Amino acid sequence: MADTEDVNALKRRGRRRLIGAIALVLAAVIVLPMVFDSEPRQSPPALSVRIPGEDDSGFTPKVTPKAPPAPAETSRPQAAPGAAPPAPEKASARAAEKSVDKPAAKAPEKPVAAADAERKRAQAAARERTESAEKERALSALADAQFIVPVAALANQDKLRELTDTLKAAKLPYYTEPIATAKGPVTRVRAGPFASREAAEKALEQLKGLGLRPGNVTTKS
Repeated sequence: MADTEDVNALKRRGRRRLIGAIALVLAAVIVLPMVFDSEPRQSPPALSVRIPGEDDSGFTPKVTPKAPPAPAETSRPQAAPGAAPPAPEKASARAAEKSVDKPAAKAPEKPVAAADAERKRAQAAARERTESAEKERALSALADAQFIVPVAALANQDKLRELTDTLKAAKLPYYTEPIATAKGPVTRVRAGPFASREAAEKALEQLKGLGLRPGNVTTKS
């Protein structure tokens, strides 16, 4: 029993000490800042409010001056409704201004074009003279020619066209003779005529080189 009373007494004593320590800490926290604060705190200045009386002048609000408006772009004045149309002199003046603004069209170079046309005509005439001279020489050679080389006698038109194309590519003179046979119409192909036997013999060798089977050189009948 006595032990229980001692334990309770110790507990009460410990609580008192704990409460005393807490009180000391709170006092130190509150009092120490007040002690070490050397400068006294200044109270905020009192606001003075003045109400104007009836005899005082009325309140004039402060007006901020507005900036002057920007100048508007210059434009042509619009004609009022019912106004008369512009005078013909003004319209003609505007048309003249537009015509001055437009670049003048470049005139065609007539002398250069005429010179080109003249040169082309001269070239065409020279070609015609050259061709006519060549034709005359060919005709005179044919008139004096007497020797030919038989090349082939064909009834198929496709083979005939192929043979004549080959002779043209080889630049060999030739002519054709259609004849009638018992088996039907046939076209004979002859190389020539040539003015000399030597020329005909040379053409014969050229035909053999093309893979053809020509006949012997003979005279034109």
